This record gives sequence, C-alpha cells and structure tokens, in this order.
Amino acid sequence: MESSLEQTLQDAKLYRELNSLIVAYLRDNNLHQAASAVASATMTSLNVEIPANKLVQLVAKGLAVEKDEVIRGVSSLVNDLGTLIPSGYGSMPALHTASVDFGAVQETKGSSKSFPKHETRHLSEHKNIARCARFSPDGKFVATGSSDTSIKLFEVAKVKQMMLPEARDGPVRPVIRTFYDHLQPINDLDFHPQSSILISGAKDNTIKFFDYSKMTAKRAFRVIQDTHNVRSVAFHPSGEFLLAGTDHPIPHLYDINTFQCYLSANAPEIDVNGAINQVRYSATGGMYVTASKDGAIRLWDGVTASCVRSVVGAHGTAEATSANFTKDERFVLSSGKDSTVKLWEVGTGKLVKQYLGATHTQLRCQAVFNNTEEFVLSMDEPSNEIVIWDALTAEVVARWPSNHIGAFRWLEHSPTEAAFVSCGTDRSIRFWKEGV
Repeated sequence: MESSLEQTLQDAKLYRELNSLIVAYLRDNNLHQAASAVASATMTSLNVEIPANKLVQLVAKGLAVEKDEVIRGVSSLVNDLGTLIPSGYGSMPALHTASVDFGAVQETKGSSKSFPKHETRHLSEHKNIARCARFSPDGKFVATGSSDTSIKLFEVAKVKQMMLPEARDGPVRPVIRTFYDHLQPINDLDFHPQSSILISGAKDNTIKFFDYSKMTAKRAFRVIQDTHNVRSVAFHPSGEFLLAGTDHPIPHLYDINTFQCYLSANAPEIDVNGAINQVRYSATGGMYVTASKDGAIRLWDGVTASCVRSVVGAHGTAEATSANFTKDERFVLSSGKDSTVKLWEVGTGKLVKQYLGATHTQLRCQAVFNNTEEFVLSMDEPSNEIVIWDALTAEVVARWPSNHIGAFRWLEHSPTEAAFVSCGTDRSIRFWKEGV
C-alpha cells in the first residue's frame, strides 16, 4: 500500500504518460472515435504531441527485454522497473458477480431467509452527533465523521479483539487515529482504493486528504476548496479521480493530482432543489449514481460524465438520501425521506423491488446491502430500530433495537464480512458483527 504523496504523484505521472501514448497512437492511426473516447475517459488532450509510433517502439523494446529475461532466467526487468511501476499499476477492479440475481426471482412470500443474530458493542463517542461512517475496501478499517468536525479511524481487528469475552493484555483501544482539520460538520468519507489515504467532505466547502499510515498525523496534507457544501465524496476505483456531491446540482469531478474540476457538458436541467445528498461509483467506475434533494436518482456515464438516465420522482417530492450500485452494476438501491427503500434496474430505470416498513422522514439516512447482497438494512426513526429485509422477497425479516439513545444517523455495512457500524445522534458509534 503506497502511503506517501510523492509516490502517489509519481504513479499519477506514469499514468498520464501512458494515457498520452495510447491517445496519440489511436489518433495517428485514424482511430479517431477510439482516441476521443480514451481522451475523454482519462482527461488527456487529443492534441498531445508524441512522436509517431512511440508506443509501438516502447512495446517492442519491452517484449524484447521480456523475451531475453525468459531466456536468461533473470529478473532484470523487475529490478529495473519495480520502483517505478507499482503493483497493480493501471489495473481496474474486476467486475464482481452478484450474489443474488434480482431480475430472476419474483416476490415469493414465505421463502425469506433469516438474518443471522449479531452482537453489538459501543466503540467510542464523538463530542457531537456522529453523522457518517465508511469502511475501507478491504474491510480492515472503518472511519466515522462528526458534527464536532473530527474523524475517528478504527482498526476492525482491534474492534473484534475488544469484543472478545476476555480481552487479553488489558483494554484494547480500537481508535487508532483521530483527525481534526475541518471547521464545520463532516458529511461523508471515503478510502482511496490503493493508498492509505482517507478523504472527507464537509459543510465548510472542503474535501480533505488524510494519510493514516502516519501515526502522528492529525491534519490534512492536501485540501480541495470547493464552492459549495460538500455533502458526499467517492473515489473512482482507479484512485485517480474523485466525485463530490454538493449543494450544486451537478457532480464535481476532480483530478486528484491537479485538483482540476470537471463538470458534465451534457447535464439535465435540474431545479434549485437539486442538491446532491449522495454520489457513488459502480464497481468498475463505468457509471456513477446521484441521489438528490429533489427526489431524483440520476445515472451518469463514468467515461463521458454525461447524465444517461434521470429517475425523476424516484422518491416522490421527498429527498432521495442514498443510492448504491449492486456489485454486478445491474441495479441501484436507493432510500428517501418518503420512508421507502427501492431497487432500480440500471438498464431501463424500472422499479424492481420496494422495501416497506421503515419510517424515515427527518434524518439523512441510507439503505445498504449486507456483504452478500442477500439482505437490505435501513432505519426506522419512530422506533429507533434497525430494519432488515430479505433482498429477494422484500419481506421484513428482523427489527432490532439500535441501542442508541435517540435516533441513529447512519448505518454502513462492511464490504467483506457480516459486520456493520451505526452512528447516532447520541454521539456514539456501535459495531455489529455476526454472533457465534
């Protein structure tokens, strides 16, 4: 895991050089449509000046070296280039296979699965409302953000150790970092897909970058100054770009190396109440989705940044508060202040399933899948309960007391195991994991 800003910038420079070579090769070989698509996807100029056939020459040299390496049985190429090209360089996440095929099964009453029992533990408290949480992609860390402007970073292994009946070697402290650098409440968080970098978006119109590999770091090492309240943030799966959902109705796309901001040139007309509550990428970055205060869910092309579908009134006139893709990118799960959770088909914009039985009309909340996508979890404000549905049948299979004093504000599930966190207006953070 790369931890330094210098290495990140060095890697990004190599990305840009490779992208320029690819665009120039396609352009010079009259593959103009392909050149334009790659240039748009990578934010590379179509007029980049590269000597003719430079890419071909470099590939030929590389193949010759590789052939020579095989013949001689040495690792000269690794020795020469290993410090320049990081592991996984240029790779994109493989498309995940859905655990559940929502399109194939109709609602069948009485066939719902049971959600396993979970045990829960109070982990820590902020000095004010705990507003949001996010797991790292590998599930090893979880971060929480608060109205007190602080961020707490927990190591999941230490959380589990803390939950053991008999903790060895004295008390376990699961909070491994606390960051203080915002001036107003924090709205959202995200982890870089490859590096030890955590970003936060806040009401002070900033996105801040924290390096959590450094034990003594308390402040951000880089800051993006936006023009609006930053309601939601999400890294592109490549780690090269990030999206910010703000009070502005169009997502702000940032190059994390140059901080240049891009706006869609093909955006729909959105009224003044179109502030974005949440923005999330699909697994491969081919699309992203926004949930807006005007009640709409909008799907955007991850290459051209153009809006390809607006589900206007997805949650009536009430705010759409969250939207997330399924792992196979075929569906989007959304929630809104109309007290509904809905599953939409990406290809058609058709409503596939509706999950009813949880009331949420006041607080910004989200609905999430569990790690296997067999269940959907959300919150019920009047009863202060966690509501769990069978994802296929849409039947409520469990209602658990949240154990927060007063309504809880956020629920985030681990992407890798049967565990989730909840954040409350009581300032507390609770961890939930499947019981033995």
